[in-house]
Amino acid sequence: MAASGRLSTFRLPPLPTIREIIKLFRLNAVKQLSQNFLLDLRLTDKIVRKAGNLTNAYVYEVGPGPGGITRSILNANVAELLVVEKDTRFIPGLKMLSDAAPGKLRIVHGDVLTFKIERAFPESLKRCWDDDPPNVHVIGNLPFSVSTPLIIKWLESISLREGPFAYGRTQMTLTFQKEVAERLTANTGGKQRSRLSIMAQYLCDVQHLFTIPGRAFVPKPEVDVGVVHFTPLVQPKIQQPFKLVEKVVQNVFQFRRKYCHRGLGMLFPEAQRLESTGRLLQWADIDPTLRPRQLSISHFKSLCDVYRKMCDEDPHLFAYNFREELKQNKSKTQEKDKDKESYRL
Repeated sequence: MAASGRLSTFRLPPLPTIREIIKLFRLNAVKQLSQNFLLDLRLTDKIVRKAGNLTNAYVYEVGPGPGGITRSILNANVAELLVVEKDTRFIPGLKMLSDAAPGKLRIVHGDVLTFKIERAFPESLKRCWDDDPPNVHVIGNLPFSVSTPLIIKWLESISLREGPFAYGRTQMTLTFQKEVAERLTANTGGKQRSRLSIMAQYLCDVQHLFTIPGRAFVPKPEVDVGVVHFTPLVQPKIQQPFKLVEKVVQNVFQFRRKYCHRGLGMLFPEAQRLESTGRLLQWADIDPTLRPRQLSISHFKSLCDVYRKMCDEDPHLFAYNFREELKQNKSKTQEKDKDKESYRL
């Protein structure tokens, strides 16, 4: 493991270009995995610069692929870079980088959705949550297919202070489809305001740093790509369990063009829906005719706090799922129809 006390400058020796690596190892992007390679090292350098000062930092890169961002991270004079790559085709090219940067690059063949990062770096890096962020960074050019489930998983990890956030308020610099990046950073009332906006912003300071045109990637995706930086907040803006916040937010935004009372009603069983929704909105002091995108984080805080009280009063309420009720009602209707049909016969 590289010593973190030394401030020697490290640069990679001359290596084949990323384009040459792709040809050498026949690394065709797999469309089903939504893989897109970023070949322009000026852009990968920019992503790494925007992540902050990485001198002597410990970096966790997700989905390194052919190693474009990996090179830029190594050239930023990090103490150690850990890469987790699921696709075995990329491992030989990454090993070439590891040989060129002895003791700097650790390669794990694994899945970022299940990889346990908690024990990967030295214990000495851990910081109290109230302190400045630790010298640990997460960086990645995420495949579009995993970007949303992965950021939701990490947001929950922030709320639980586990995973990359076992070290403290670890900062993340990640790529998303431009539309997803805009959702993550959308303000109250904005066109892209969504479930992701609330879930990210109640836990983090979120910044859309810059946009990379689709033509910079191979193969060229149909959309541009946004680079987003996350810094976990010392205090979340909603002090309730992640799953409770997620449930309230999901229900509100499932009818995003309707008034907010429509989605909130789905938190309650049909028999008590009207009365309970009225109480929730009244106690939270929220206008029922606001649209979901007009609700601020403080609105959601009030809704979550009141819903928590209602769940405490009724232990079965949080487990209620309106989709399950719909299924049960549908199957009852089908049973009745069968009974009628057999009676006619």
